[in-house]
Amino acid sequence: MVTFSINQSDGVTAVSEDLKRDTYAHFDVIKEIEVIPNFIDLSRFKRQKKDHFRTAISPHGEKLLVHTSNFREVKRIGDIVSVFDEVRKVIPSKLLLVGDGPERPKIEKQCRQLGVTEDVRFLGKLDAVEEVLSVCDLFLMPSEKESFGLAALEAMACEVPLIASNTGGIPELNIQGVTGFLSNVGDVDDMVRHALFILKDENLPTFKKKALERAKDFDISVILPRYEAFYQKILEESKSKLLLKS
Repeated sequence: MVTFSINQSDGVTAVSEDLKRDTYAHFDVIKEIEVIPNFIDLSRFKRQKKDHFRTAISPHGEKLLVHTSNFREVKRIGDIVSVFDEVRKVIPSKLLLVGDGPERPKIEKQCRQLGVTEDVRFLGKLDAVEEVLSVCDLFLMPSEKESFGLAALEAMACEVPLIASNTGGIPELNIQGVTGFLSNVGDVDDMVRHALFILKDENLPTFKKKALERAKDFDISVILPRYEAFYQKILEESKSKLLLKS
């Protein structure tokens, strides 16, 4: 069904080169796929002054690590808790988990076993996630697979650097050593090492600045014209085909 739908479409786009490669690898697709990445509205996703919120969560100036997702197994939230457990042993920190899903009971149990429940906040599903991102220092995305990583882009727009896996479309977004770091899936030790490096007071401001600069490459004002141009091209090609048939 997927193969038929793609091949019968007048135009096909993918949000990353990785998704394009996967599509060709797993389906018998003969249509050309145009890569146009996801975009973000920087008028909404931007760092907001929420000092009262930050003070309430980290009253002693603890660093704030954050993750947002639908809490599925592919997100590897257990790795996030493991990374956090090691980071907090070196740098006083708190972990904010935004979202909900099937893995939550398992993660809550892991937090209890590690003894980190006092420093982990399960915030549930939020509409204004940008308000939480605005007070955070580091975004964790150790997923097994991400077609693009839109949640990571939202964090970057709020000046939050990334610790992420080097899988899927994430490396097309997160620049190694600039906006954050990439590690192999499941390599908790490497993620911890990189997280501690970013969170150093002398390093964090630069990573935050670079994260925002990178996010600007995906602003809606930059990406939307690419979609419009693609749609216009497809419409013109369709008109030409109709004229030939007539």
